[in-house]
Amino acid sequence: MPKREWLAVLAAVIALAVVLPACNALPAGSPLHVSNFTLNLFGKFLTYAILALGLDLLWGYAGVLSLGHGVFFGLGAYAMGMHLMLEIGTKSVYQTALPDFMVWNRVTALPLFWRPFYSAWFTLLAIVVVPALAALVFGFLAFRSRVRGVYFSIITQALALSAWLVFNRNEMNLGGTNGLADFKTILGFSLSAPATQRGLYVVTVLALAAAYVLCRWITRSRAGKVLVAIRDSETRVLFSGYSPVQYKLFVFVVSAVLAGVAGALYAPQVGIITPAKIGVLPSIEMVVWVAAGGRGTLVGAMLGAFGVNWIQSWLTTSYPDLWLLFLGALFMGVVLFIPDGVVGVAARLAQRLPRWPAALRHREMPGSEAATRTPTP
Repeated sequence: MPKREWLAVLAAVIALAVVLPACNALPAGSPLHVSNFTLNLFGKFLTYAILALGLDLLWGYAGVLSLGHGVFFGLGAYAMGMHLMLEIGTKSVYQTALPDFMVWNRVTALPLFWRPFYSAWFTLLAIVVVPALAALVFGFLAFRSRVRGVYFSIITQALALSAWLVFNRNEMNLGGTNGLADFKTILGFSLSAPATQRGLYVVTVLALAAAYVLCRWITRSRAGKVLVAIRDSETRVLFSGYSPVQYKLFVFVVSAVLAGVAGALYAPQVGIITPAKIGVLPSIEMVVWVAAGGRGTLVGAMLGAFGVNWIQSWLTTSYPDLWLLFLGALFMGVVLFIPDGVVGVAARLAQRLPRWPAALRHREMPGSEAATRTPTP
């Protein structure tokens, strides 16, 4: 990345990971005080931003629209949730080593697939490996069969629906429709303590910064240029001697891993994970975040995830009946009037204002000459 971009990332990390938690630690009467609720809300939004980065890498740069990314988000969240449930131990309502929902369902012994999640190291590994393996198998079968375009979107939507139905079943021993909730500690630290929540928030900021650097490195590499070429003309890339299947599978797995990491950070901060976060509707909302912010920009994806969810939080509090109407209107408005999102509008304005940052003026827009240039082998 250019030096200017590194400085921008560093400034954002300092503002989010140092200044905001410091404001949270100030006395409640201070004018700069940030409440625990607001900090926790910001942490949740930043986990969504991590997911949006992965989805933008897949859709904005490779042109592969997934309507099932809620599945990978849920896999990471459930992996973390299972570990947190086992950390409760005998402190549960029924004072048994089994999670409470298993006692309700008359399960007498902990299922075998739960037992490895006693280990924090195994859990951290599962957060990355499980979504990656799921994406690898699904993506290999789909891309190998040359499924693309709207057909790929449809089968990913079917994947989300199938996963939602499976996770709702009590026989899966994953909490059924109630999911996993009432977490007490993480690595021995109380989740109800403000210091723990601040720590989780800082970890989320650092994870977001690392995810952005990774995605920016990919997009600026030779592979990133091939992905842009695939988005604009997959046939030309194939005739140029490249295998689109391998590149699309690679970016699909990376996107799934980022979604899994986002889910793992989401679960302890929100305190619950249910099948409702895996279904079709959440997966479509994720696409709206990226579309509203500006696909193919990375920065737009993060801003879209944060901004749309901030508006959702305000609307669901003040006007709870209008949220879904707003979401539909937002998506239609973006498609009809600003297809390149808020950042795209800013980029067009920047071209008319020479004093704006060069990063905006020279951004590669979908369909531009720079974006459509096919790399030579």
